Order: sequence, then structure tokens, then C-alpha cells
Amino acid sequence: MRFAAAEFALVLRLFRADLGHQTKRIVLTVLAIAWGTLSIVLLLSFGEGLKRSLARGSRGMGEGIGVVWPGATTKAFMGLPSGRPIPLKEEDPDLLRSRIPEIAALSVEFSKWAPMTVGTKTINTRVRGVEPEFGEMRNIHAQPGGRFLNARDMIEKRRVVFLGEELASDLFGTEDVVGKTVQINQSTFLVVGVAEKKIQMGMYNGPDRNQSCIPAPTFKSTYTDAHIENLVYKPVSLELGDTAKAQLYRVMGQKYHFDPEDTRSLGIWDTREMQRINETIGLGIQIFLGIIGALTLLVGGMGVANIMFAVVKERTREIGVKMALGAKERQVMLPFMLEALLMTVLGGIVGTALSLGLIALIAVLPLKGEAFDFLGRPTFSPAIAAATAVVLGTIGSLAGFFPARHASSVNPAVSLRYE
Repeated sequence: MRFAAAEFALVLRLFRADLGHQTKRIVLTVLAIAWGTLSIVLLLSFGEGLKRSLARGSRGMGEGIGVVWPGATTKAFMGLPSGRPIPLKEEDPDLLRSRIPEIAALSVEFSKWAPMTVGTKTINTRVRGVEPEFGEMRNIHAQPGGRFLNARDMIEKRRVVFLGEELASDLFGTEDVVGKTVQINQSTFLVVGVAEKKIQMGMYNGPDRNQSCIPAPTFKSTYTDAHIENLVYKPVSLELGDTAKAQLYRVMGQKYHFDPEDTRSLGIWDTREMQRINETIGLGIQIFLGIIGALTLLVGGMGVANIMFAVVKERTREIGVKMALGAKERQVMLPFMLEALLMTVLGGIVGTALSLGLIALIAVLPLKGEAFDFLGRPTFSPAIAAATAVVLGTIGSLAGFFPARHASSVNPAVSLRYE
């Protein structure tokens, strides 16, 4: 331990001596490492921010949910022909809740385009008839001061409406919306909540921001020709998603007499697959950006290697004396490798500090708009710190190893005559 400390102290003295002779070259090399570190940290941080933004966007429609639509059979079953339409009826939700324990929440969804009027302003929008579980499953949350639909709205068939944030803005501008009324199908509805803004990458029937929700029983009493457009369900856990989907086909197949393996009989959009794809895309982008940053850092590492080859050349006589006195290969190589690592670490510290400062600056900038919401903000994480440290250590070690290896191969007799 004492020997290692003494050797490291010797390396520091040699580095200070080199700094006095080659100040400009060493400073430029350290700055090159700092620039490479800045590049890899910023690129990885932008990649991390984009990956998290993609994950948020894919969860904007709901995390791990399934959306079920009516379909048609493609196989003959139990003597019945293929091509039979399979509907969704009003008793189906209760049947699925009672027969499939793997489903944690389920909601019907009625839907119809309808004019919505406030004063003299009328907007044609999609009105959805849903149950209270719909909001949580679809990641639709109310802004402070409002709420989503609840059980009493359902029982009492209240004429209440929950508005998407863009629809509320189009109808009321910047006014406080909760407690005001709108006209839907010539009936008055009380606004009980407005949706919080969210990033929504996946969707069906358009984004949630310009749609509205009313209680399903109220929808049926308002529109007598209403029929279930689709069901939305959420499994107990992501791991049980496949089981819940298989059970849904089994239960509905028993009721409507179709083969549970006939997946066209009911259309089911399993959003877990979309979320897995987005996670893979985000990771791929981050790896690609990291490779670009690592190549930039590699250029700085080549600068360190050039410096160390020059140092080896200048110390040829010193190396020869050491080897003539019986110095081992490790004792010749170690100082050069430590000196290269020292330059790499100095550049890494400077580059990391600069990149963290830029990330903090970008975080406080008032960047607004859908593009910035989608791209996200650069995010530094422990994984990025570990990856940067590994790349820096590898490049620094290689930049020192080859010059040190060259130094250890010097012939002592030749080196003592070197001028």
C-alpha cells in the first residue's frame, strides 16, 4: 500500500514536470477529453430524456390496458359458419367481471359525434359514455378543482360532463370551467372537471384532449340508439395480461359460440406491445447516441496516446537506466499508464461538470410546444454516469497501455546511447 502511494506520488511529480515542458499540448489533450466527455454525457442524457418521454407518451392512453371491439368469425365452429358478426352487448361487462378474476377494472365506452354549445359558440366533438374506471385506466386525470365521473353520477344518471383540456379551452377560453354548463344534444350538462395536459402517442378515435366524457347511463338515456362501441379493461398486473386476454376470448367464445383461438372474432388492442416497442426504440436511440459520443471521446483518447508516446520518447534514457538497474516490466509500464489515466480523469471531470451545468440550464429554460414535450428534457442518471466512467476508464487505459508497452520493450543498451 505504501509502495503504491509512493509510486502515485512519483507519477504526479512526473506529470507536473511534463506540464511545465508541454503545457499547451497537455492542456489541449485534456480539453479534447473534456469535449468528448461532454458529448457522450449530453447525448446519453438527451437519449434518456427521449426514452422517458416515449415511455410517458405510450402510457398516455393507459398502461397495460386492452381495448376490445366487435369483430367477425373467420372459422366455422360448432356447426356455425364463419363470417358471423360478434357484437358487444350491455350484459357483457358484468359477465366478464364475474368470470375473469385477472381483470382488475373494466368500462364500457359509447361514442357519438355531437354539437356542444356554450353561448353562441358550437363545436362538433366526440362525446363518450363511460364508467368511472375509464379515467384511471386511460390515464385521464382532472385538473385541480375538478374531478372525473364517479359512482353517484352513474346511479343517478346525472347530466355531468368531463372535458378534454383543448376542448375546454376552445369553448371557454381561459375562464374557470368547473361549475359552468354546456349544451349537448339540446340538454344542459354541468362541467365537473377538465383533463390535465398529457402526452398521448397511442390513440383510437382521436386524442383525449378534444373529447368529452359523460356517464354511460346518461349517454344511453340521451341517445336511445346507443350501442357499445368498445370495452376497455386493465389486467390485475402486466404479467397477467396474456392470461386476461385468453380468458376474455374463452368467456366470450362460450357465450357467442366462436372458437377462442379465432382472434378475429373480437378485435383486441393490447397496448403492452406498443409500450414494449416504444421502450425498445428509446433504448436503441440512446445506444446510437452513446456510440457517437464514445467515438468523439475516442478522438480525445488518441490525443492522450500521442502525448504518452512523446513522453516515452523523451524518457528513453531514463527507461534504460531503470531497466539496467533491474526494474520489472510492471514498474516501467505503470507510471505511463497512470499518467494517461490522470489526464483522462481530469478531462472527464471537466467535461462532466460542464455537461451537468448545461443540463441544469436546459431544465430551467421555458421551452414549450408539442415538439419539446415529445423530445423531453436531457436527464442525467446513475446508468449514464456508470457508462461514461467505463468508457473513460477503457479509453484512458488503452491510451496509456500501448505507449507503456512500447516503453517496456526498449532495449536498455540501445536506450542508454539514445540522444
